[in-house]
Amino acid sequence: MLTRETQIRVRYAETDQMQVVYHSRFLEYFEAGRTDALRSLGLTYKSLEEQGVVMAIVQAECKYVKPARYDDLLTIRTSLHELTKNYRIEFHQEAYNQHNQLLVKGKIVLYFLDKTTFTKMSIPPQLYATLTPYFEPHA
Repeated sequence: MLTRETQIRVRYAETDQMQVVYHSRFLEYFEAGRTDALRSLGLTYKSLEEQGVVMAIVQAECKYVKPARYDDLLTIRTSLHELTKNYRIEFHQEAYNQHNQLLVKGKIVLYFLDKTTFTKMSIPPQLYATLTPYFEPHA
């Protein structure tokens, strides 16, 4: 399993009149977590796009447990629980505040698509090779 953490400080512009983070912002925070997780492996969305691959979100789920507030320091935990060779990748994500309280948990499913035709394609070989060591049994 692969797990990475990203920290984000809640800005005033991301909150409503009650200084609570607007619910859709968590999808943006989760995107930052996924981007950072890939970058920590030496990969970027840009490099995948240069190889002719785009990643389209086909499903997004969020369960809101507690509110995040202005100036909270959030930790976005991004995990991959399984690795497949097909066209689908599923990220499990959680947001915690600076007191380690779970605020939001979610699941984001993306498909790998050919950049030109938008048809499904298998996980790019470079990404698969980079992720494989995280899913091998430990001796």
